[in-house]
Amino acid sequence: MSVEATEQGEGGAEAPDPMERVMALMAPGAPFEMGTEEVLGEEMQVFVQRLGSLRDLLASSTGYGDVDYAVFHDGDRRIALSFADNVRRVASVAAALSERGIGAGDRVAILAANRPEWTLTFWATVSLGAVAVACNGWWTRDEIEHALGRTRPSLLVADHARIERLQGADPGMPVVVMEDDFDALVDFAPDADLPDVAIDEDQPALMQFTSGTTGRPKAAVLSHRSLVGFVQIVIFLGAAQGAQVGASTSGAARPRLAVFPMFHISGLQSASITPMATGAGNVWPMGRFDPAMVIRLTTEERIYAWNGTATHIFRLLEHPDIEDLDVSLVETVAIGGSATTPELLRATEERFPHLVNTFTSGYGSTEAGGMVSHASNEMLRANADSIGMAMPTVSLKVVDEDGAELPEGESGAICVRSPLTMIGYWEDAEATNEALLEGRWLKTGDYGRLEGGQLFLSSRLRDLILRGGENVYPGEVEARLEMHPAVVECAVDGVDHRTLGQEVKAYVVVRPDMALDLDEVRVFCGETLAPYKLPDHLEVLSEPLPRNASGKVVKAVLRGEATQTFVE
Repeated sequence: MSVEATEQGEGGAEAPDPMERVMALMAPGAPFEMGTEEVLGEEMQVFVQRLGSLRDLLASSTGYGDVDYAVFHDGDRRIALSFADNVRRVASVAAALSERGIGAGDRVAILAANRPEWTLTFWATVSLGAVAVACNGWWTRDEIEHALGRTRPSLLVADHARIERLQGADPGMPVVVMEDDFDALVDFAPDADLPDVAIDEDQPALMQFTSGTTGRPKAAVLSHRSLVGFVQIVIFLGAAQGAQVGASTSGAARPRLAVFPMFHISGLQSASITPMATGAGNVWPMGRFDPAMVIRLTTEERIYAWNGTATHIFRLLEHPDIEDLDVSLVETVAIGGSATTPELLRATEERFPHLVNTFTSGYGSTEAGGMVSHASNEMLRANADSIGMAMPTVSLKVVDEDGAELPEGESGAICVRSPLTMIGYWEDAEATNEALLEGRWLKTGDYGRLEGGQLFLSSRLRDLILRGGENVYPGEVEARLEMHPAVVECAVDGVDHRTLGQEVKAYVVVRPDMALDLDEVRVFCGETLAPYKLPDHLEVLSEPLPRNASGKVVKAVLRGEATQTFVE
């Protein structure tokens, strides 16, 4: 897809206004023409021209042929998968899965680190009309068993390291071990075509796990329409940005850096699915994040875009090898999964002066399908708390505690409605009804205000802790802490950290005859929680936790931002 623009029209006419160029992209007959259709029982805006399933999107990628779709680096070993190779291997894996009885509606769980087998399993699963269950690779045995028990997959495809976390326990379903069994799937039917089973765009394609404040992960079910719509919005955003500056977005693209886990939005929707439409592949460093390797690969693979959390970017900027990097190779730095702080922007612009005033910001969530709004650099410079305008096909409103829509400028709960929004939480009607209001308006769990169509996020109103790009929900950690025999009551909150964004802090009240230290807390919590969820700080209190009239802990008092006014 290309966008051509000229600064001057025929006969010396003035160049069109940049916003007119953007609006032209959505005009009738244009690639991003908008219309209204019924989606899951509700009238919504949709893109008129769109593909009907992820399999259609995959099939369309054959036009990129031998261009690298995904390049994996494991030390000195380079594993390249072209777009054509990917389709051929996916077709064979799909045939093998079908032979094992996997069909439309069946769940296939994927539990592994980033590797070629992950993406091949995903594409094969959704091409059969089955549902990919993207399991968090950080999970402990307890968390893995909970997720598998809730979703009841027909097959588990996992790597050795995650299988070992089950400590010999039977997962309750057949298992394909990537290192031992996967080659047989790839070689099963090398000349096979992609499946031809009918796929409706509103049928489930993916389950991604997201925790709530109550703790246990819930499986958000996303449709083919949602995942294809995400890609189309990304393409629109690129075309709109090109139109605003009068540039062309055509031509071969260099690869991007991919460091997010494939079970994340940024690792799956952005890095694994979107390339099928853009033809721009990704370079995946395997194993633990190594800034020296990334800097080396930027030169060797000619990576043009760095993507990562604040933690990733800080580590890259502060590594000594960056002194030897031709910084002009890096044309964009994208930060996701954590807050973009002024210090990070300053440090990035100091290292890459050609990127000054180019940073933008996006807002989304798993339940919202990953894309809600986008703020241009001009918006961010004017208002640091802006998260921009709603993306095409996305509607926004702000409501009060009773669900009534609030006037412009008033803060409340941010609600989203779009074709990208999740179908619901898997077999959890109560949680689904709590999250999806009448008319399929999704309560994001965030708070903010709308002004002139621009969305502003309120600070410190959401309980979520973002630690190095990973979501930590205080309720989950609190539930574990409360099981410790020394703990009377506890609260968990985030504290600022320069490179991780936030760290986890636990406040505990202990029994009079007992003591507790941080090491003991980490060992105890680590028995059931992933390492990134463990408290980094511990404060033992001599008084009961401060609470409000409804009994909720007032964390602002714990942080020292307020004084306790409620008297029990």
